[in-house]
Amino acid sequence: MTETQPVSPLLTPKKAKKKETPGEMFRSFAFAVLLALLFRSVAYEPFHIPSGSMLSTLYEGDYIFVSKLSYGYSRYSFPFSPDMFGGERVLGTMPARGDVVVFRNPVDTSTDYIKRVIGLPGDRVQMKHDRLYINGTLVEQTRRGDVTLPDSQGQMHAIPRYEETLPGGRSHVVLDANPDNQDPTTGFNSDNTAVYTVPEGHFFMMGDNRDNSQDSRFSKELGYGNAPGFVPFENLIGRAEIIAFSWKGEPGRWLKSIL
Repeated sequence: MTETQPVSPLLTPKKAKKKETPGEMFRSFAFAVLLALLFRSVAYEPFHIPSGSMLSTLYEGDYIFVSKLSYGYSRYSFPFSPDMFGGERVLGTMPARGDVVVFRNPVDTSTDYIKRVIGLPGDRVQMKHDRLYINGTLVEQTRRGDVTLPDSQGQMHAIPRYEETLPGGRSHVVLDANPDNQDPTTGFNSDNTAVYTVPEGHFFMMGDNRDNSQDSRFSKELGYGNAPGFVPFENLIGRAEIIAFSWKGEPGRWLKSIL
């Protein structure tokens, strides 16, 4: 009687790998796209900084991650901005004073802006002689040296930096290139303004590069057609939290917290 010999696994013929059909490949691709859109809509979305209005916190060309979880969700949280919530926010949480926020410009809702929350609903905000006042109180400011930046002709200039400490204790750095920043075209002086009273459900936003930021100080009524003015809660997209990477500024700004 002949004993049966075990078959070596090395001699076992391999099964041919099944090739994906075009339909399966499309379904895999569609699923990946759906996951990416879902993550961008409900968790974190990458943004590119298009201007220098937030210098020296954020530089033009920086890539950042914005948290959609921070303030809840509105129509502007999602691609194509479908009005699913009737102008309201779902799971809404109020931003804190000092947060850096990406929002949809109320005047031109196809454009995203990034600024810092300075005034909350009911606050009175004013610039007087180059200094920020909130509810009649001068915001504490300390000189923090200079930052060297190019002008529109590429010439380098030293710009004074100041650390501001907002009510509540949060601090950030602002730039002040021109002590008396008056627009020769409109006559508006963004360093000496009227008192702005922030309406209910709105926020007063300012850029950290104070003399080069069209923010809530500016409005259509003052002759600035695309200026945001007060920003409704609905228009907030999310809180800027992390610099993903940056080619400019001080070394070590990659994966740096903005908060």
